[in-house]
Amino acid sequence: MTRIAAVHGALAPHQHSQQDLTDMVAEVCLPEAADRRVLDRLHSGARVRTRHTALPLDQYAGLKDFGEVNDAFIAAAVPLGAEVVGAALATAGLSPRDVDLLMFTSVTGIAAPSVDARLVSRLGLRRDVRRVPVFGLGCVAGAAGVARLHDYLLGRPDDVAVLLSVELCSLTFQRNDSSPANLVATGLFGDGAAAVVACGAGRRPAGSAGPTVIDTRSCLYPDTEGAMGWDITGSGFRIVLDASVPDLVRKNLPEEVDGFLAEHGLRREDITAWVCHPGGPKVLEAVEEALELPDGALDMTWRSLAAVGNLSSSSVLHVLRDTLAERPPPPGTAGLMLAMGPGFCSELVLLRW
Repeated sequence: MTRIAAVHGALAPHQHSQQDLTDMVAEVCLPEAADRRVLDRLHSGARVRTRHTALPLDQYAGLKDFGEVNDAFIAAAVPLGAEVVGAALATAGLSPRDVDLLMFTSVTGIAAPSVDARLVSRLGLRRDVRRVPVFGLGCVAGAAGVARLHDYLLGRPDDVAVLLSVELCSLTFQRNDSSPANLVATGLFGDGAAAVVACGAGRRPAGSAGPTVIDTRSCLYPDTEGAMGWDITGSGFRIVLDASVPDLVRKNLPEEVDGFLAEHGLRREDITAWVCHPGGPKVLEAVEEALELPDGALDMTWRSLAAVGNLSSSSVLHVLRDTLAERPPPPGTAGLMLAMGPGFCSELVLLRW
């Protein structure tokens, strides 16, 4: 079994109230003298109090094109990624030279050489470290990344694998775009990063360890490609966010979760920790309703949404970190990490505490 040795999360350097971010969006996204009541309603309904951004708010209006935006992504992603990977390795009692696989995921910027390549010398990783940069999974990539580390470590049980997620969502906000999808996104998403260190069954971490990964499941739902994702435009990543997403959750998630748990002789009532991606209020309400979760089951997720917004793939890893630090379940019990993303798809990771 794969052991999660450490999880570390960090946020972009500039913290703002939701109101300050709403005012910035009104300035850069709405036409001059436009009625901002729809914007105010969407942002207040996001149930987010504060978020972090890679740049000071007064710099967003001056970003001229996708190239300039992407340069800002690389400049911020590399140091933030180095911070979380270094801290996670230190917590696990491991050095950078212990790392055999580095997987990097983001859906908010692109780079070649990829961000993981730029971290090898900076962190002191070995020259022969295996690197897997991943783009396109979106919000599901935090859970999917942990699942893919597990797949790798099943074949190399003596290895150490690291997942790095860096998502700078504020850099994808579309200037001069007052579409409902852009206004929803600008009220929901924030900037942050997270790293997970995992060890194979033959490699025991020196520090205090987290849960083991028992099994994983991926599911891609047919004919749902238009529900979520990006339109790649001259100005960058323009969000696709269809109102059908909560209904897709209600329709598909219960059967997927129940079938997966049944393979291991478990039911929903046996899960002592639900580590859920904070997709947004309507999505979280759909998860609670579809799975008939008890009161408080997603408290850690709701709290994360309010405190930092939706960090795309990094968010579920922040919820995992908070669960380990503040509300660890009884030893020997089962937990479930779950996230959803473009495709439309879901990823489930069964944990044992």
